Amino acid sequence: MDRSFAISKYPDVHIITHGLDELIKLPIYSIKPDVLKKIEEEYFDQKCAKSKEMIEEAKEVIPGGVQHNLAFNHPFPLVFTKAEGAYLYDIDGNRYYDFLQAGGPTVLGSNPIEVREKVIELLNDCGPSTGLFHEFEYKLGKKIADHIETVDMFRMLGSGTEACMAAIRVARLATKKKNIIKMGGAYHGWSDQLAYGIRIPGSKWTQAHGVPRYIFKHTQEFFPNDLHDLEKRMRRNQLRGGTAAVLIEPVGPESGTRPVDYDFNKGVEKLCRKYGALLIFDEVVTAFRIGLSGAQGYYGVSPDLTVFGKVVAGGYPGAGGLGGKKEYMKYLAAGIQTGDKHKKALIGGTMAANPLSCVAGYYTLSEIERTDAVRKSGEMGDYLTEGLQALIQKYKLPFVAFNQGSICHLETVGTMHYAIDWLKPWRIPAILSETSKRKKEMEHMGAAYMAEGIVTLAGSRLYTSAAYTKEMIDDVLLRFERVFQNIAQIEERP
Repeated sequence: MDRSFAISKYPDVHIITHGLDELIKLPIYSIKPDVLKKIEEEYFDQKCAKSKEMIEEAKEVIPGGVQHNLAFNHPFPLVFTKAEGAYLYDIDGNRYYDFLQAGGPTVLGSNPIEVREKVIELLNDCGPSTGLFHEFEYKLGKKIADHIETVDMFRMLGSGTEACMAAIRVARLATKKKNIIKMGGAYHGWSDQLAYGIRIPGSKWTQAHGVPRYIFKHTQEFFPNDLHDLEKRMRRNQLRGGTAAVLIEPVGPESGTRPVDYDFNKGVEKLCRKYGALLIFDEVVTAFRIGLSGAQGYYGVSPDLTVFGKVVAGGYPGAGGLGGKKEYMKYLAAGIQTGDKHKKALIGGTMAANPLSCVAGYYTLSEIERTDAVRKSGEMGDYLTEGLQALIQKYKLPFVAFNQGSICHLETVGTMHYAIDWLKPWRIPAILSETSKRKKEMEHMGAAYMAEGIVTLAGSRLYTSAAYTKEMIDDVLLRFERVFQNIAQIEERP
């Protein structure tokens, strides 16, 4: 079992949190209004004209003009036509450094030929799906189980959202308890009962438009990195149906945007054992990015169930799954009957574990293993973050840059560092207003980065891959510097 990890030194969570606390006390610092206007006119309108034209047409048939929330960019989404290694190319021929990495799974870089060739072979021989068993279903499951100690069994699904839904069903069947407690601010897909407490801790149902409130009767949230808050809720649940599971992102909500102490995960595990709840790790981003043994291998924690996402299909479709200990995974049994009389969760999908996904996932994990991609991508994350920190200091900006290996954060406005305290309801409107303004400035910063040829996730998160070199990162830092030279305090946008 490989024990090399992307994180070379654990970040000082208290220093980062203090920096973020100070950031949201300050006025907004962002790209100057006149510079943003110039970027919109000279870069987006002129150099991205084909994208603009296509998006205008797409808006007539696609709500909002794009199919995925990560695809939005101010002032309009760009149309990307090629992905290769560390680069993306748009329909107008512009080249970009790719730090979105399809939302995190492409540890090898985009579209690696070693995986692509195997997928093409599969398409020539079998096609993408038969609805029947394929040998790589077993090979992929075995590969994951070999690397992640707590995964005795693995069930492939279509997405991380589906895997989170399945994990909850299993937890309730296994424990015969009702309540699910999630980490406030974390994102576990878009299913009804988990559209709770997302983005901002304490937000409860406020971001869950279209979901009746009764759906959340047995969904709760606790404040990130606060074991006392978690235990308080678990203790209370003993008289209210019990706690079936605690569901967390191990590096902190939103891929560690609000980072947690190193010992926090062990503390959560201890509480789960004390109150008879299952511990569910959402490793959609961290599995095979923090380490081949997952974030759980890094933290030395033994979750009962693990949620996987896009990486298990190498970024190809059909990208998610649930793994875990045999005593719990038996609740997903299908096919050959084992004689067990317990009830089983109804989950599945025609395209789950299709041959294309399984072949792509197996060879992706094999290449990550063979090339030491986890460690290499982590080194690039360190190098990028150190460079950003130096630029922040050079230009005396209030920004906060930190990383957990190849998961890098550049917080310029601290939108997701806010929290809602329902004991002070009079403050909620002001918080929602402020986060809305700061979210808009994240979009403006993202546009400035895009015009410099840097694709980020929401203007605040950057994933590095093994396709990067120090020479590339040096060039990226020069581009960031050009943006940082045009930052000013923003009173109100015209």
